Amino acid sequence: MRVRFFAGAAEAAGVDELVVADAGQTGHDLVTVLAEGNQRLGEVLRVSSLLADGARVADLSAPLGVVDRVDVLPPFAGG
Repeated sequence: MRVRFFAGAAEAAGVDELVVADAGQTGHDLVTVLAEGNQRLGEVLRVSSLLADGARVADLSAPLGVVDRVDVLPPFAGG
């Protein structure tokens, strides 16, 4: 799955995008995989919204199913 990071999430990740081969089954699993070895990114992920193929992941414990792209959107101000 392709993971795209925006704003502060990209800064914390050190990249705008990466491919994750084994992200687990749930949003929580994905967050755990992405945060591994990067405490700062883990902190950003805890307050970020995830969009799986454009749909908001409201429950991180629910199965993601087959997903091509996840966008990580940290909170930000402005318009």
